[in-house]
Amino acid sequence: METVSIRNPGMTWDIAASIHFPPDFDSSTRYPAIVSNHPIGSCKEQTAGNVYGAALAEAGFVVIVPDASFQGASGGSPRWIEDPEQRVKDYRDVIDYAQTLPFVDPERIGILGICGGGGYSIKATIIDKRIKALVSITGVNFGRLMREGFSQFDPVGALENMARLRTAENAGADGEINIFLPPNVEAGKAAGITDIDVLEATDYYRNRCPAEGSGTRMLVSHAAPAIAWDAFAFAETLLIQPMMVVFGDKLGGFGAYRDGMEIYGRAASRLR
Repeated sequence: METVSIRNPGMTWDIAASIHFPPDFDSSTRYPAIVSNHPIGSCKEQTAGNVYGAALAEAGFVVIVPDASFQGASGGSPRWIEDPEQRVKDYRDVIDYAQTLPFVDPERIGILGICGGGGYSIKATIIDKRIKALVSITGVNFGRLMREGFSQFDPVGALENMARLRTAENAGADGEINIFLPPNVEAGKAAGITDIDVLEATDYYRNRCPAEGSGTRMLVSHAAPAIAWDAFAFAETLLIQPMMVVFGDKLGGFGAYRDGMEIYGRAASRLR
């Protein structure tokens, strides 16, 4: 595995990424490549890298696992911004980089994303036809989640609160951070949390696989763009690439089952 910095065109920071190589890697050979994208609040060292990155590399792919801008080891300030359009831009910048690598076949680049990274990967595939195949693992449409559960089904009220926070921060106040998960499963249960998504995410990201770059948090004042964003817009006509959607059969608060069924039904991929 190798860690690289990828220049973010038009920005003042770099994207940090890990490259996982196939066994017996030969730099004179051109390999199919996959961009593997972490969940919201995660980082390249967790599931996108240590699980899917490692397994896909073992299967013969070159796998590039980026940290999102403003998160992990990537640049960008202020920290912990969750901006869907920036995230999709990050993925496309990583593809730009992948196409410059002499050991990557530029005509065989796929994308995979987990949870929020799955929704972002769907959007990237809708608009970027350099992506030849898509896999969404328990993918979540973060815009839908922000308009519903994450705003207590009051998106206008959430936007008004974000406006107040941004005004206060411009006047020198500290930023308000939304900590997505409790510190551990026991604390979550003690607080009355029963949702399977929250508890299992806490078990993995906080307890079983903690990582220094994982924040599981979001700067609230900069989250407004997510409320007006839709990962699935125009999927009926523009999402034509082969697609695999993976989700569990137990309903959870993040909505992966619902979103998975929706994009499976809407994508034009099934017609080609």
